Amino acid sequence: MTRRGRTKKMTKNNQRGCETRHPQEDHLPDNAKRRRLDPHPSSGRLLYPDFERPTAQECRDVRDRLMALHGFPQEFEEYRRNADAATHSSEDSGAVQVKSEAGCSDSGGNGVGSSVLDGLVHAAESKFLENAIRCGGLAHTKAHRIKNILKTLLEKKGKICMEYLRDMPTEKIKTELHQFKGLGPKTVACLLMFHLQKDDFPVDTHVFRITKSIGWIPPSANREKAYLHLNQRIPDNLKFDLNCLFVTHGKHCQRCASGRQPQRAPLGPCPLSGYHAG
Repeated sequence: MTRRGRTKKMTKNNQRGCETRHPQEDHLPDNAKRRRLDPHPSSGRLLYPDFERPTAQECRDVRDRLMALHGFPQEFEEYRRNADAATHSSEDSGAVQVKSEAGCSDSGGNGVGSSVLDGLVHAAESKFLENAIRCGGLAHTKAHRIKNILKTLLEKKGKICMEYLRDMPTEKIKTELHQFKGLGPKTVACLLMFHLQKDDFPVDTHVFRITKSIGWIPPSANREKAYLHLNQRIPDNLKFDLNCLFVTHGKHCQRCASGRQPQRAPLGPCPLSGYHAG
């Protein structure tokens, strides 16, 4: 081997030795490996320990200002839980929604819904499913992922039902759902907040844009880091209302909408004007 060849090999080995390896993740699918950044939002270590916004008082103030303008958004009313209730029965709207989507009967057995979805997994063509969900966009990609998730559930659990998630701690639910290809952090957070009635704070485009503009997240934060930071900073009892209000406000407010072009008619001056940087 030439001197040049030996030098090249030594450099390559040195680079390899400097890499941080995670052998416990070797068995994980690619989408789970990419989420190695994702620590549990409920952990004691803050992602941005020197960035102290939003404060609990700011969260309450913004929630109250948006509520005064919009009221609670009717489109999310069916998912809203009683904040004073200590427990939630299996007949909560979120539970019913999970069952209807997952094909579970009230008893958790193989009801009619489960049989229908079994047939869908094995018999339905992707085009049929694509047509049913086309209005949401990315129908081809989503149809493939839905079929894959249902197929995986049937193979692993013997039936198409996700009620088993309900009795799991939040962090275990996240770990379980991240095993399904196509379920990203936002989708998982939405399932937790809306359907499983857990205290979580999804970050969609509206939430990310508004919280960034009012200085609640560091300028350099991406959506994944914004999700972690906001879940650590926003009090649990305000997460649901704030999230729904941010989404609705982002659709109505000219100042807060993408490109200042709201999807819906503005309802009045932006109540967050005092928070905006410019």
